[in-house]
Amino acid sequence: MSLYGLARPLLFSLDPETAHRLTLRLLDLSPVSTAYTRPVRAMGIDFPNPVGLAAGLDKHAEHVDSLVRLGFGFLELGGVTPRPQPGNPRPRLFRIVEKQAIINRYGLNSIGVEAFTENLQRARAKAVIGVNIGKNKDTPNEDAVSDYERCLEVLYPHVRYITLNVSSPNTKGLRDLQSEAVLTSLLRTVSFKRDRLRDLHGRDVALAVKIAPDLDEAALQVVADVARRTGMDAVVAGNTTIARETIQGLPYGDEDGGISGAPLTARALQVVASLVAKLGGELPVIGVGGIMSGAHAAAMFAAGASLVQVMSGLIYRGPALIPECVSAYPAR
Repeated sequence: MSLYGLARPLLFSLDPETAHRLTLRLLDLSPVSTAYTRPVRAMGIDFPNPVGLAAGLDKHAEHVDSLVRLGFGFLELGGVTPRPQPGNPRPRLFRIVEKQAIINRYGLNSIGVEAFTENLQRARAKAVIGVNIGKNKDTPNEDAVSDYERCLEVLYPHVRYITLNVSSPNTKGLRDLQSEAVLTSLLRTVSFKRDRLRDLHGRDVALAVKIAPDLDEAALQVVADVARRTGMDAVVAGNTTIARETIQGLPYGDEDGGISGAPLTARALQVVASLVAKLGGELPVIGVGGIMSGAHAAAMFAAGASLVQVMSGLIYRGPALIPECVSAYPAR
């Protein structure tokens, strides 16, 4: 049995948020370092392998070096907001072990983009770093673009790509930013801001948009069209789901929040396949959601995902999931 397999019963006996923090602190103490090489190019970036960490595990960029040592090809940190905000009150994280599921309603808790960037600058590892950005809870949607622009401005010199989160179900009204007119305006304005920052800093930073897995086919077509028109470099599909059919009647199954883990596997795969078809190869799709095994990663790659990200699978399976998923990438 792996070290994580031995530790999991103890970690799962703790409150999930406490276990999360403890695991990351223990990881900081580990000297073990692994690397898995299967080079991939996407968004104009060369990745050592196509398996990344999804946003949400290291919200404050406090454990970058430790996470890189696990062998990820890239890390997506955050989400981060311009100003600090505490998120929702605890408890806000729940395990449904019978379904290998997690419910979270963190509410984009953030130390703010300036403090986040200071943490990021302390990291020593040379890695492909992306950051997930969002708006503050008290910023009205009509002013949301200023929050995304502020995060982009502060982070631009320090990252390889930035993901615009318009799909967390835990910030009231955030998913409304996925409507065609609002999304077009937001992405176009942020893309113009990126162009100015590119000239200022003399470096390229890719832009991605992260969408909900609960969009129907018509809405997915809108996302594909808007992403192409506004100069995005990728679509991240997707976030947590609000669909609850698979966990109804189970302990914690009625808790508010977004659901990740195994209940999302089939839907995430459908969304990735649909987006890949709608984009017609013009933009890469990053597949995230319900990747609990190498077989799930292989299905994502077969559906056309250029890269994949894991998080809930990492919590249930431990670091062994990473090389499984890397090995699932088809030889090119």
